[in-house]
Amino acid sequence: MRHFLIFSLALLLAAGCGRNQMEMIVGTYTDNGSYGLYSYRFDAAAGEATLLDSIAAVNPSFAIYRNGTVYAVNEINGPEAAVAAYGFNRKDGSFKLKSSLPSGGEDPCHLSTNGRYLLSSNYTGGSLSVFRLKGSGKLRAVKGGAAAVYSGNAGGPDFTRQQEPHVHCAVFSPDGKYVYASDFSADRVLRFDVTASGIVPSRDAAGNQISYRLDADYGPRHLVFSPNGKFFYVIGELSGTVTAFKYKKGGLALISVVDADPYDGRGSADIHISPDGKFLYVSNRLVNDGIAVFSIKKNGSLDFVAYQATRIHPRNFNITEDGRFLLCACRDSDMIQVFSRDARTGLLTDTGRNIAVRHPVCIEWVK
Repeated sequence: MRHFLIFSLALLLAAGCGRNQMEMIVGTYTDNGSYGLYSYRFDAAAGEATLLDSIAAVNPSFAIYRNGTVYAVNEINGPEAAVAAYGFNRKDGSFKLKSSLPSGGEDPCHLSTNGRYLLSSNYTGGSLSVFRLKGSGKLRAVKGGAAAVYSGNAGGPDFTRQQEPHVHCAVFSPDGKYVYASDFSADRVLRFDVTASGIVPSRDAAGNQISYRLDADYGPRHLVFSPNGKFFYVIGELSGTVTAFKYKKGGLALISVVDADPYDGRGSADIHISPDGKFLYVSNRLVNDGIAVFSIKKNGSLDFVAYQATRIHPRNFNITEDGRFLLCACRDSDMIQVFSRDARTGLLTDTGRNIAVRHPVCIEWVK
């Protein structure tokens, strides 16, 4: 019995060590000495990261991981703009290019997938592109050798930043039936149906695409569903506000709008929710860079908790699966800041264990 207990304890310790080790993908801009995509192993027990490997790529500013494959954009303002699929070896962190296709729009800046389709949001191109995924994870054009493209719209009051269409983010609904995309320059969120044959605009009885209007001068940027699938949140890059919706059977019902940028920097960027669904975080750039922290009530509304200062230009951030750390890509400080997170209060504490990397833009956990 004693030997059995010792053996069981050893297994538990080994399992705990395994959970503390997380692979991390970092996407960058390559205009300031960065090589391309990087992989790290993050030790959640120590709050420290070790560089594993990298692969050359042009502006792989956003990347996601799914079933052994890393998908990354080449954010280029021109016909060379592309989306690439890389095989990823979790043991040594190495990448191997599987396939690459034109993104169907300039400056692709966000990707998401349900395992069957891959969505590319193209900022300057003002469009949403759709790719099919092969069983191997390779990209396959939907038809005719090119991605299926859906165009965004303009019309917002900011004549400098909303004069042309911009699509910044698209996400799948928790039930897998819909896609929601931020129509930045039209101050609205678009809805699409996920069908067996592709992604198509949702239509109302009059034949108009279903969309959800936001306040004028909002500039919707990133979108996120709550872990329980009941709520949907939109951060406005220009307005600096978060709009909370209740989600039910494809419909969005407004709950509230709260201010996330007390300094009116007009540069709000990323939005994430803690794994337990209790706290929401928003990054703000351009003026008094930092992260706003909110608690989430049972009805989905938000209460402001604190504002955590960061280094320069917190473009993107991500929270570890266990909720213990929040890592923030501070692009213009050439570093990823590592914050510990209090699960009870939601507050962040700078650990000082910064990860040096040129122009980091995106952080993705390998799950």
